[in-house]
Amino acid sequence: MNILVTGGAGFIGSHIVNTYIKAGHRVTVIDNLSSGKLQFLNPKVNFYEIDILNPDVSEILKSEKIETINHHAAQISVSESVADPLFDVNSNIIGTLQLLQSAVSFGVNKFIFASTGGGMYGEQIFFPASEDHPCQPLSPYGISKLCAENYLTYFFTKYGLSTTILRYSNVFGPHQNPYGEAGVVAIFCERLVNNKKPLIYGDGKQTRDFISVSDIAQANLLALDPACTGIFNLGTGIETSINYLTKCLVKISNKNIATEYGPVRSGEQRRSVLDYKKFHKGFAWKPEVQLEQGLVETYNYFQNERS
Repeated sequence: MNILVTGGAGFIGSHIVNTYIKAGHRVTVIDNLSSGKLQFLNPKVNFYEIDILNPDVSEILKSEKIETINHHAAQISVSESVADPLFDVNSNIIGTLQLLQSAVSFGVNKFIFASTGGGMYGEQIFFPASEDHPCQPLSPYGISKLCAENYLTYFFTKYGLSTTILRYSNVFGPHQNPYGEAGVVAIFCERLVNNKKPLIYGDGKQTRDFISVSDIAQANLLALDPACTGIFNLGTGIETSINYLTKCLVKISNKNIATEYGPVRSGEQRRSVLDYKKFHKGFAWKPEVQLEQGLVETYNYFQNERS
């Protein structure tokens, strides 16, 4: 299958690209390298350094005879979306809409969209959140993802474009950017490797559903199935407090380092955990990587990067 992965030089996208290529697919990547890195690219891909807002993207779809689009290029920072909602709109809504229009124009069969579970459901009413939980995003980031989801549903209804929406919980693993605010595991690993204190915003009792990027990549492989359409949560169904996460990472680092606390950040919910039963029932997927195992792998990655 000829697959286009947007954001394929980034954290999650690069792992998905590797999984697709290992499965025998032909992969084209577009990435503006604003956060992605060339060293993350699989050497077997056809790579174009281009922004998804560039109208020339449609010519790439045509020339590469793309059959499926996996869309991971996005602005992913909650705090940056609060500071600059317009930039968030351009990246997460306008960019997605242009890609959908091009998909229809050039006969793409399937469109897989990376969405958010934590940012979508806001302050949850029940735990874990299933796909029918009310969508009540607390940030422009979550709002932009919900708007993009609605456009995917529209393109499915109007044009028959097969669409798959994957709502991720908190993804972590190698290649994650430790210099933004999105990705607490990467940020804390980087700080610990450099003998700096982890900084927790709030009291640390807030919870997240942490899932390994390798499990996410496998889910994206299953999502290529023509029968895989609709909205699916991808998480572990397990809540982990930031305090416990930090304790685990400090222990893994084998360093005697204290933890600092700062003020609560705007737009972030107190508890977040996803129910993945729908995707499990339909495609026999379940998370395979235990939290502690994934944290060791991620910490070792950052330690090796430093050396």
